[in-house]
Amino acid sequence: MIWIYAETAGANSSNVAPITLELAAKARQLGEVAAVFGGDGAIVAQELGRHGVGTVYATGDLSGKLPGATAATAIKAAWDSGIAQPDALLFGTTYAGRDVAGRLSAKMNAPVLTNVVDLEGSTAGSLAGVEPIFGGTVNVKARFADGHLPIFLVRPKSFTAEETGGGAAAVVELPKGDPQGTDAAVVLSRHVEETSGPKLDEADIVISGGRGLTNADNYQMIETIASLLGGAPGASRAIVDAGWVPYSYQVGQTGKVVKPSVYIACGISGATQHLVGMKGAKNIIAINKDPEAPIFSVADLGIVGDVHKVLPKLIEALQSR
Repeated sequence: MIWIYAETAGANSSNVAPITLELAAKARQLGEVAAVFGGDGAIVAQELGRHGVGTVYATGDLSGKLPGATAATAIKAAWDSGIAQPDALLFGTTYAGRDVAGRLSAKMNAPVLTNVVDLEGSTAGSLAGVEPIFGGTVNVKARFADGHLPIFLVRPKSFTAEETGGGAAAVVELPKGDPQGTDAAVVLSRHVEETSGPKLDEADIVISGGRGLTNADNYQMIETIASLLGGAPGASRAIVDAGWVPYSYQVGQTGKVVKPSVYIACGISGATQHLVGMKGAKNIIAINKDPEAPIFSVADLGIVGDVHKVLPKLIEALQSR
């Protein structure tokens, strides 16, 4: 039995987060799938069932609370009592996923394999996590020693979500256990960033800007093209660190991993950190005035030119369609 940690797209949303459905797809290949949800399981049972999840183990309503402490305590209690003892636990590399996995690691004295992009083996044997190192140039495989509950943190977009057409998953209430004061934090308010167009990590077209744009004002060209193409604007770490755009725009190892049909890199040299976040795109277009820029090594189409000249012409061509 493989357990996945289920998340929704927002605090009060009934839409299951894409990373959860991606984990469900991989878990189905490994065996029977169940989900743990820090909240009311009925909210997610229908959608998870369509993706092959048979059971949702839920902690119940946690209004005003952060789910991490309660979810980790409930999983530990379920394991200790024998209610359910999964062969492995899969978490998405998200704020919530890392929170629960870290707490559970401490409670169970079990290590966590992080930055996993694939899983090999079977629950009958020992699962191995595949993790890229050296900026994604080499993959290593790691397994857990006997006696440890395998806990994996999986990078988004590592797998493709697929429906199976099943009915709603069964919902089983988990005893919450005693969090021993670790659940004392109270949510007083939430701020949802206002965005228009598709989300960066879900967009079919992504156009990103880098330091080659010269200054923050020129990033407007990136946003204009993204709007004209129905895509999402992204950015390299360099201009996020410079304060030109918010961190939520960052594509790369320490930002978001994207796998769109088309990725357009404008004025981005192609540092390894950035390539890790976008080299899985189906079609990569790079615009850079340096013909030796590393970004061209992964590009399907390269334009050697100044972004200050190329992008205005592209905008003009798109607007005239």
